[in-house]
Amino acid sequence: MTDKEKRVLIVDPDITERTVMAAFLKGENFNVETGRGLKDAVKKIREGYFNCLIMDVDLPEIKGYEAVSILKSIDPKIKIIMTAKKNTKMLEAKVREQDIFFYFIKSFGKEELKLAINNAFGK
Repeated sequence: MTDKEKRVLIVDPDITERTVMAAFLKGENFNVETGRGLKDAVKKIREGYFNCLIMDVDLPEIKGYEAVSILKSIDPKIKIIMTAKKNTKMLEAKVREQDIFFYFIKSFGKEELKLAINNAFGK
């Protein structure tokens, strides 16, 4: 798989979170685009193909786990990694009910996220 095919979309309302994550992934040779919320995600997924979507659970318009079915209806093959700053049992249960690839708690560290993304690309 070439780097051009390793396309990742990061959707996070926190500009610092998405900028830091994007810089890290670009350093790992991923082709990265970012967005703030559901509107950006829908627009970018309709405009181009992404292998992987990293999406925060707290979007401005909707909860990330509620957005999964909307985004999967646009691109059923996209692998979604849901992120959260803090985990609760109730939140985790709601997230895991969705058709997501991986659930990532941001405090876990970037290496685990990189491993999940590489797994999403079938490496």
